[in-house]
Amino acid sequence: MFLKKGSKLYSILKFKCPQCHEGEFFIDKRSFKLSKLTQLHEHCPNCNLKYMMEPSFFYGAMYVAYGLTVGLSILIFVISNLVFGLDLLESFLAIIILLLITGPINLKFSRIIWINIFVKYKAQEKK
Repeated sequence: MFLKKGSKLYSILKFKCPQCHEGEFFIDKRSFKLSKLTQLHEHCPNCNLKYMMEPSFFYGAMYVAYGLTVGLSILIFVISNLVFGLDLLESFLAIIILLLITGPINLKFSRIIWINIFVKYKAQEKK
């Protein structure tokens, strides 16, 4: 239902082109090497959408990353404090450790979410 082509969630969770939902967004979507973490194709391999629409386009993804980080931090705090009964310092350490672990995936998700804000899905005609 939510993961059908044409939905933003499909493009985000599968790291696909936001316009055609066919081409890969990242060159290596499973890599967590820091040198390859943010490498993305210049254009969609399928529909030729230019991913870097303007210089510094993905600077706006920092705001998305900030929102994801704050949301995850609140969730970790609530779970560590209410479910596990950790005190404030232990909860803070849990937040830091989990944010360091999820940092690379947060970066990738922030970029794909950012471009999905501006690009609409266009179903391609069958040839």
